[in-house]
Amino acid sequence: MTDDVFDVSGKVTIVTGGGTGIGADIAREFCRRGAKVLITSRTMDHLGPVADGIRSAGGIVEAMACDVRQNDQVEAVIQKAVTTWGQVDVLINNAGASFVAHAHDISPNGFAAIVAINLNGTFNFSRAAAKVMMEKQTGGNIINISSDSGVYGAATMSHYGAAKAGVINLTRSLAIEWARYGIRVNCVSPGPIDTPGVKEVLWPTPELQKRATDGTALKRFGTGPEVAWPCVFLASKASSYITGANLQVDGYAMTAGDPASRLS
Repeated sequence: MTDDVFDVSGKVTIVTGGGTGIGADIAREFCRRGAKVLITSRTMDHLGPVADGIRSAGGIVEAMACDVRQNDQVEAVIQKAVTTWGQVDVLINNAGASFVAHAHDISPNGFAAIVAINLNGTFNFSRAAAKVMMEKQTGGNIINISSDSGVYGAATMSHYGAAKAGVINLTRSLAIEWARYGIRVNCVSPGPIDTPGVKEVLWPTPELQKRATDGTALKRFGTGPEVAWPCVFLASKASSYITGANLQVDGYAMTAGDPASRLS
């Protein structure tokens, strides 16, 4: 319906890290609602099955490998979206990575790698997409995926928490700078989300899973779609007076995060 303020149909949308987990759920939800979606990941291994599933359900999707740390690859993705669909309306910076380790055991290179993927990659894509939005004078929406670790910090994930805190601050800074161009920049910070692979790494035992859910007011894990729906809201007219915000999608975290306390 044209008068639906939550409508994202026809919006040219890029989802980084769209081959697995939350990113794949975001891509599926936007395609289900009629958006034209380009998904990226460092390799095509996971992108193909996600794209095939979306197409079989009637969605419009393209897939392209991209390392968010490499600006030439980032620019190529943006150009692919423009060549295929004419513009970029929505960018969702979901690509991320981490590993569990005590701060004193993380090498400088290990710390830098996580910051480069989570923070530098977000900047690289935001900058490239915003330049197209400015040039074509279309405005647009940039949605950055941070984490509760970026809000509260997280023992044994100091590199990830620091990078994600940077994403929240970057969101606010870009929102101020780019508002004059009709570009809104917002952030979503998930808490404990039940996605394939993540639960097994961060909460591998029933005891740790219970500790994670007991740290939320809702006493459960969230799901990928429960992160995707707020992204739809932030990409739509329904949030037209919201920019620079960080929306915590975490069941209300009642304590500071410690996703890997088994190492303490």
